[in-house]
Amino acid sequence: MALTHKGAARRRNRNEVLERPEYGWIWKPLLTLLVIYLVVCLALGIWWSRPPASFNVEQAVVDQRGTASGNTAARGAVTTAGLMTLIETLLEKPGGYLRNDVAPPGLWLDNMPAWELGVLVQARRISRSLPAMEQSSAPVLGVVQESLMGDSSDWLYPSTEKRLNQALGELSDYLGALGTGGDAAFGDQGQGLVAWLEAITESLDELGLRLSASIGSREELRDLDIDAENMPGKTPWYRVDNVFFEARGQAWALMHLLEAMRRDQADVLASAGVTDHWERLVAELEQSQRRLWSPLVLNGSGFGIFANHSLVLANHMVRARDLARQVTEGLAEVAPAPAATASEPPVVDVERREDAGQEPVADEGGDPMPAPTEEAATAESAVDTDTGDASEGGVPASSGEAPAEEAASDENVADESVAEQQAADSVEGSDDASQEGQQRPSDSVEEGSSDASVDAGATTEGEPSAN
Repeated sequence: MALTHKGAARRRNRNEVLERPEYGWIWKPLLTLLVIYLVVCLALGIWWSRPPASFNVEQAVVDQRGTASGNTAARGAVTTAGLMTLIETLLEKPGGYLRNDVAPPGLWLDNMPAWELGVLVQARRISRSLPAMEQSSAPVLGVVQESLMGDSSDWLYPSTEKRLNQALGELSDYLGALGTGGDAAFGDQGQGLVAWLEAITESLDELGLRLSASIGSREELRDLDIDAENMPGKTPWYRVDNVFFEARGQAWALMHLLEAMRRDQADVLASAGVTDHWERLVAELEQSQRRLWSPLVLNGSGFGIFANHSLVLANHMVRARDLARQVTEGLAEVAPAPAATASEPPVVDVERREDAGQEPVADEGGDPMPAPTEEAATAESAVDTDTGDASEGGVPASSGEAPAEEAASDENVADESVAEQQAADSVEGSDDASQEGQQRPSDSVEEGSSDASVDAGATTEGEPSAN
């Protein structure tokens, strides 16, 4: 009996397990999948956060032109190809464009998105300057500028990737036009180059201030030639790496754009005598791209055991700013001044505010309508004086100038009173003229009479003679 009861109990236990199973084992494979996912995301994040290597700007021309590389390219081809390679790098580097990602691991990254913003900032700046450098009208450059502007974090239609691809297509058409022997080419006197360098100098100065704001003590900045009074507030510790990598991205893009511009404008730089300064500027930006051995952007102080990476990079930005300023001053003496154009709508400068999560606003650096100077006011008054003198001389004014007509009527009244007082003198003058005409030969009588009539008319300033 005992064996029968034990067998029945075992059968009941098996039936209960099958009818009411325990699911405690399910968390083990789920946890395993989660660990694998996190490891993959970590590996991808490390791989995607590695900055791209530099490229050869001359080889970029061959790669971008393709089958047309055998033809001679006009001035500006290297700069255009360099800008195209910058945009392609944003799209084709490992992980693609990460700044607008809404899913891991791109959502968790911040260093590479900040680097992408830096590259995009300089791409926007050169796109603004390209129309001024082009010697002819090229509407395609305006489309390129419009495509590069906008919020860099857009992921809905039209996404940032779509706008970047549109800019690439327009630049490809412009690069093809540079090699066809047409009017498309950069000016041979460095048109627009000074304005672009001034924008670069301003951006480098701003980067130096933002990087230096990572430290709290302003006394450590005395030897760096940094205006501590205009420096923004101290950068929060969680944004120090964002500012650092954005500055690295701008320096990386500038390094290639300056090298490309040196190839396109070699004769202009040589005539201005700034080739050496230009090469030193590129070398200074190359020094800012040295490998960062630390996995984190350190924010040490003084002679402590930790380095201050932001302050070191700020030193490179300040040196590059000074060199860019020297190059600008040298080119300003050679390059022609830009022609005065009509006022344009303000350009949306989004890179200054989108990193802080704010809405794009009109460019603070937009050129407002200049106020009238003293020389301009003097010139306007001189024009008014000349107009008044012409009216006094008998030139009829337009029908819409009521003040001029009133002034002319007042002068006519004054002339009538003067004419009455001079009537007697005019009669005597006419008698003398008639006597002189009788004494002259017959062939000069009419000439003397006409001269006397002119004298009388001049006396009364256009009023009828008393005779």
